[in-house]
Amino acid sequence: MKRLFVMAAAVIVVAGLANSARAQDESLQAPIIHRINERGADRLVTPKGIRPEAGPTGQVLTQGSTGVATPNMTYHGGALISTPVIYIIWYGNWNQSNGSDNPAGQQIIRDWANTIGGSPYFQLNQTASAGGFTITGNVTFGGETTDTGSQGTRLSDNRVFAIVTRAINNGALPFNASGVYFVLTSTNISESSGFCSRYCGWHTAGTSNGRDIRFSFVGNANRCLSGCAAQTTSPNGNAGVDGMISVMSHELEEATTDPDLNAWFDSNGAEDGDKCAWTFGHAQFQTSNGAFANVTLGTRNFLIQRNIKITSSGDFCMMNSTQN
Repeated sequence: MKRLFVMAAAVIVVAGLANSARAQDESLQAPIIHRINERGADRLVTPKGIRPEAGPTGQVLTQGSTGVATPNMTYHGGALISTPVIYIIWYGNWNQSNGSDNPAGQQIIRDWANTIGGSPYFQLNQTASAGGFTITGNVTFGGETTDTGSQGTRLSDNRVFAIVTRAINNGALPFNASGVYFVLTSTNISESSGFCSRYCGWHTAGTSNGRDIRFSFVGNANRCLSGCAAQTTSPNGNAGVDGMISVMSHELEEATTDPDLNAWFDSNGAEDGDKCAWTFGHAQFQTSNGAFANVTLGTRNFLIQRNIKITSSGDFCMMNSTQN
């Protein structure tokens, strides 16, 4: 939900965002705030209640050996998404020969989208079921489309929303109230509100033609590996895309448990992913190419940020119901 400049939790207020959006389209209302997966110059993040701690020798740094994350989150009455449907918009040039923005990189993301649902990691979100909403722990991959640059190479938050509404309005993707629309940008695309300098991704919701649209921006971490990737040698041989998948996992779980920014968060405004941001736990293992991973989804290994398990005893950063 919110991240600090070091990647914990922070709410961004975009001045005049709704007014400028209405100037473009009377039927479109862009979000006023969004939740960002922030990352600063420091490789370690210090969310409230979690203290930095070095992981086992050689492994990616981790935090909070017990996984305890305080203060506890509370439910604020907003809607939850029972079973989210992932939609992908490949924005920019994803047919490059730079080793990251290419069809092989896209396939890594598709494989993640097809296997994250039902995993012990994503099933942790079941503990956030509340208010008559039941989170199943499942995810569906609903489809994809390509936008080679309708909004230019320097995006604003408004333009990210315009990319999503354009894809829905022209029929490239269906409107789905349970959808989470990911705008995934190639390395040559910047985001003016702070991609690489302030955050690695964010999620929010906006209204267009009376429809509530949940969406997310995640840029290719290859643009800033030292800021948006936990390691430069990655499990799938594409550090930029593997870095994106960690951020996408974070944003997907938050879009499920707090899709309209009025459901699950703590007294500091931190959503579930924020409280565990850039922490990877002790369930890590080394892959054949020397990279570290902490989860296997389908046939691929990934290193992704931990999720929250909500219990009567408190909130815990976990990789599954038993492992932190």
